[in-house]
Amino acid sequence: MSPRHILILGGTTEARELAAVLAARPDVRVTTSLAGRVSRPGAVEGDVRIGGFGGAEGLADWLRAEHVDHLVDATHPFAGSITANAVRAARSAAVPALVLSRPGWLPGPGDRWHDVASLDEAAALLPRLGRRVFLSTGRLGLAAFAHLSDLHFVARSVEPPEPPMPPHTEVLLARGPFTPSGESALLREHRIDVLVTKDSGGTATAAKLGAARGLALPVVVVRRPALPEGADAVPDVSGVLERLRLTP
Repeated sequence: MSPRHILILGGTTEARELAAVLAARPDVRVTTSLAGRVSRPGAVEGDVRIGGFGGAEGLADWLRAEHVDHLVDATHPFAGSITANAVRAARSAAVPALVLSRPGWLPGPGDRWHDVASLDEAAALLPRLGRRVFLSTGRLGLAAFAHLSDLHFVARSVEPPEPPMPPHTEVLLARGPFTPSGESALLREHRIDVLVTKDSGGTATAAKLGAARGLALPVVVVRRPALPEGADAVPDVSGVLERLRLTP
């Protein structure tokens, strides 16, 4: 009996963890697909492919051609178009699909969160909250803030951000996980008075929220997009393994 072929749409910590677990099993063939937007992705166990599929139709064709038995979308919570394509492609190819959607962050006592629906809404709110902004929204989101010439931004991302960006922007290149003490030191060093982040969830970049709480800083949190209709979501790797009936 041939191994079950599982395709992971990856790029996240959870995707790498899932690939490592599956690659160790003799009854599974695992392929992880990476979009190729990061020049030095972390090591991934099993087979790896780089690049897009050409939308939902291209992905459906690949699922059929490669005899994929299960599709797991473990992309970033803000990769909405990829998730939508994955759901449509799986339905078209009649392949069971799961979305590994890590839980979002929740405010705690002492947090000063401002919930917004988009980066544009975050940009409109910023001038009322502070002048020195720690922007932790990824390298592709700076354009929404490019018109805010009176504010100073410290933008952190894994890869160099692409223009347009605000005229007064200091770029920090770093990859998580980050520590609470390190995040507190960063906010103090750069005299930050407001933080902007997407609700990515997980632990790798959550330390900045505790650091902001400790310094009583306001935090603008961009809500993640809703999952597409029909998406079958689980919160973690254990949930995927259980649904695939691959638990020990």
